[in-house]
Amino acid sequence: MVRKKDIDLVDDDRELDDEDEEEELIEEFVEGDATSGIVGFISGMLLGAMLGAGIALLVAPDRGEVTRRRIRSKVQQVGDEARDQLEDWRDDAERELRKHRRKIQKRLRTRSERS
Repeated sequence: MVRKKDIDLVDDDRELDDEDEEEELIEEFVEGDATSGIVGFISGMLLGAMLGAGIALLVAPDRGEVTRRRIRSKVQQVGDEARDQLEDWRDDAERELRKHRRKIQKRLRTRSERS
């Protein structure tokens, strides 16, 4: 999206009197784009979430009680899977740590034997 402000900055042929003025223009240009982009993104996310929730309520195939039970079950299942995965990663990390400790201890023993 090209704004008039952007075009004015690009097409402006006049020289700036000092570097401070140039830096202020650059900061204004960058900060303005970043802020409007973030606000637009968050607004779009909220609007999408509300529309999705509304559509889900309209087309829900089961009663609320059944749907809540399914959601609760799915959340619990995902939590269990995440917990299992974290435990696997922790075990892998501990195994690697023990492996590296053995290597370091072996190197230290080799050095001390040489000395």
